[in-house]
Amino acid sequence: MNKKVIVVGGGLAGCEAAYRIAEAGFPVELAEMKPVRFSPAHENENLAELVCSNSLKAKRLGSAAGLLKAEMLRLGSVTVEAALQTKVPAGGALAVDREKFAALVTTKINSHPNITVTRREVTEIPDADAVVIAAGPLVSDALGEKISALTGGFLNFYDAAAPIVTVDSIDMDAAFVKSRYDRGGDDYINCPLNKEEYERFHAALVSAETAELHSFDKRKKVYEGCMPIEIMAARGADTVRFGPMKPVGLRDPRTGHRPWAVLQLRKENESATMYNLLGFQTYLKFGEQKRVFSMIPALKDAEFVRYGVMHRNSFIHAPTLLKKNYSLIQKENLFFAGQITGVEGYMESAGAGILAGINAARYLRGEPPFVLPEITMLGALTAYITDGAIKDFQPMGASFGLLPPLEEKIRDKKQRYEALAARSMAFFDTLKI
Repeated sequence: MNKKVIVVGGGLAGCEAAYRIAEAGFPVELAEMKPVRFSPAHENENLAELVCSNSLKAKRLGSAAGLLKAEMLRLGSVTVEAALQTKVPAGGALAVDREKFAALVTTKINSHPNITVTRREVTEIPDADAVVIAAGPLVSDALGEKISALTGGFLNFYDAAAPIVTVDSIDMDAAFVKSRYDRGGDDYINCPLNKEEYERFHAALVSAETAELHSFDKRKKVYEGCMPIEIMAARGADTVRFGPMKPVGLRDPRTGHRPWAVLQLRKENESATMYNLLGFQTYLKFGEQKRVFSMIPALKDAEFVRYGVMHRNSFIHAPTLLKKNYSLIQKENLFFAGQITGVEGYMESAGAGILAGINAARYLRGEPPFVLPEITMLGALTAYITDGAIKDFQPMGASFGLLPPLEEKIRDKKQRYEALAARSMAFFDTLKI
């Protein structure tokens, strides 16, 4: 076990990778640049900080996101366990109190006898027996340049975070509490708009002024899965109303009718003092966010505790660079994990961290790689990011569309998804690592 092992980056992927290596018996250094340096999107010193939504998506096993988390639990996931302990009501989704979640993961990592957390900026690719780069999509410029030189350049896309308001500032006379389709408890505050209100709001949104990106790449290649609300609005008058502000599954108890459009607010913390504007990722100027979003009747006096921000995400061209064990083809002791590999989403990133950590430990022991089959969600994501036949490589989150079809054709989508999930779980029932 006298090996030098370094994991670069203390996000979800880095924490999972370091934990798996440490659990295998190897002392590991987890190097995190906060608080020496903060990325444009990070705010506190904790590991595993959630910088966008506080939702980890669906809980149901019969959903792609639910299956992913179930698989991760079977592999001993630190982040999924922490999420279950810090969850807040969110209907069918697993949402967390982000501060408690990050604090719990930080405590878990700091208390492991085989993990040493160092607060330093890594500017070179470390020289060690095994290295895991989990620096995240907001990797620092210095290290990013070294990775880019080694891998032939980064691909970039933009991500955006939604604003957060205080619960006391929401006008509940202009809102109602209900989950869509009555699924789950009353976990969402719904802010309805009639046709006239929505049209005024939409006109203001498409004409609002966006923030300067300054040091960011000016190409503004926006990822479809986290589309800023103002860009979505520019695509048509009804695009937002059929997207994050869709009123389907909701009926305003004051009128007895379905609203023309609805903004849903989701609990941001366990004490329910803060609410996230669901689907309202944005990079409007802060003053414009206050002006435009306050046009929604329930938010006319809203107090914003965080405005939406825009940040660049970078990822390598994994299909031509990575093996299925997450190691670099040209450098077998160098592993990559998290969003920098081209997986998209909190849990997808953490899952990649688990697999990179397991494989780094197996490499150090001289054991064969650990590669999950494509009938599992983790295995399917791995297959996607390492598929050399992909022409235009873009980030990918968990989706049943990635899994090979069942032998028996099932027409009902819900039943088909449940069967796909059952097939994966049956494999994990037999798995020995």
